Amino acid sequence: MSLFLAQAPGSVMLIGAGPGDLGLLTVTGLRALEAADVIVADRLGARSIIDQLTEERGAPLDAVVIDVGKQPGHHPVPQERINEILVEEARRGRRVVRLKGGDPFVFGRGGEEVIACREAGIDVQVVPGVTSANSVPAVAGIPLTHRGLATSYTVATGHDQLTEIGGGRDHTVVVLMGIGTLVHSAMVLARGTRGPDCPVAIVEDGFGDSQRVTIGTLGTIAFHAARRSVRSPAVIVVGDVVTLSPYAAGAFDSAAAPHPELARNP
Repeated sequence: MSLFLAQAPGSVMLIGAGPGDLGLLTVTGLRALEAADVIVADRLGARSIIDQLTEERGAPLDAVVIDVGKQPGHHPVPQERINEILVEEARRGRRVVRLKGGDPFVFGRGGEEVIACREAGIDVQVVPGVTSANSVPAVAGIPLTHRGLATSYTVATGHDQLTEIGGGRDHTVVVLMGIGTLVHSAMVLARGTRGPDCPVAIVEDGFGDSQRVTIGTLGTIAFHAARRSVRSPAVIVVGDVVTLSPYAAGAFDSAAAPHPELARNP
């Protein structure tokens, strides 16, 4: 039995909205959204999916949409209140979809919401989503692993200041929510074997209308990001795999530091 068919009134389904492109939403997620009584939606990814689905259908979804979106430094609906909303709506006998950007279990606090529902006796299920940690680098032509260049990768949050991550340039590092702590993160990663010349890419608004890629090194990326007024949402990729991106063409052909102009969208 599919997850969609198993959802019953008085239940909660946590769905990963992916990076905000309707084409990357799972079929199970799509069907659950269309059958939901209530959708509790994040800001990033989730709202875009709802808007695209409404446009494609030519009519709004039947569900009541409750906006609990957070912005950097501004959380109008605290996580504890979000947990309460899920439980309250399910107890009213409604099919509740918690639509979260990316994947609910990758820096999405989905685990906390599952625990809250289970402790309240609410049936809860999880539908994985396409995490921005993988999809946003891919849209910029950056594989996280590549034979001869990288055999492993680490996904970290920049929401708090980054601590040391082992490995060299062959160990890719992906930093989510890291623009506010970019200077610190670049310094920490440059201290190790990666060094200040290690390639870096920042992909802003992946899959969005304002998608843009900035190329640099650990020693220069903070300068380039400031010069270009790089903003969230953005994914930072560190490692030699960055050189495979078409946005990096020619950027590392000489010893000179790459310039952000080299990173214009092809």
